Amino acid sequence: MFYLRERKKRLEMGALLFRQQQEPAWFVSLAILGALHVAAVAFRILSHLVLLLRRPTDLCHRYGAWAVVTGPTSGMGRSVALALAQRGLNLVLVGRDPAKLQDISDTISCTYAVQTKTVVVDLALIATPQGDEALRLLRHAVAGLDVGVLVNNAGLAKPCAVYLHEADVEAWVRMIRVNLWALTEVTAAVLPGMVERGRGAIVNIGSGTTLAIPSFPLLSIYAASKRYVAQLSRSLHVEYRGKGIDVQCQVRTWGLL
Repeated sequence: MFYLRERKKRLEMGALLFRQQQEPAWFVSLAILGALHVAAVAFRILSHLVLLLRRPTDLCHRYGAWAVVTGPTSGMGRSVALALAQRGLNLVLVGRDPAKLQDISDTISCTYAVQTKTVVVDLALIATPQGDEALRLLRHAVAGLDVGVLVNNAGLAKPCAVYLHEADVEAWVRMIRVNLWALTEVTAAVLPGMVERGRGAIVNIGSGTTLAIPSFPLLSIYAASKRYVAQLSRSLHVEYRGKGIDVQCQVRTWGLL
């Protein structure tokens, strides 16, 4: 009897210890979710590493011999124009300052064995008679060219942080024209040729204001205009991927602008 009681007692203690060692259901669920998240992040990192390690795409062969870049005279636009020239693409440079356009054109021509064209267009005049004439010049400039890449880099962030009722009306109208209307018009100008050739790439420059936080007070018009760019890019990607045209929105996040 004593032996049986001791054995029963040990079995009960073993069962109790086993129950104590079992983790709660909520902990197991969180652990599974965490493992899935880590796996997803690791997959994205590995995908980027594969892209970095593989041979660069021949942009001329993949998309076409010419690229159109708006706002190429300084900052990101200038860097993009130089990088595309380094990859062997001829360039149509679109901006409002003739002297600065000539400067970047000369720099590219002296550094790389590519052709350049400059088109003087003040994108802030889009939807005005002067803007209509400028767009006609742009369409004429790209007519007959194998334009495979479009980089919509031009954009305005002024007026800066200010209440809407205090902002200069003409300033935010110019912002809307450049960030929304001009981007759409320039895209529409090059798309027919891309569709006809069955290839192309459109890169729109967005902003971290569309991703980082749900609202962006005091820069409401700018943030709303960049949200338009992001949504337009997503929609055009779906519309045109079946026609061999890649569309993406590149988002910069430093300073959220």
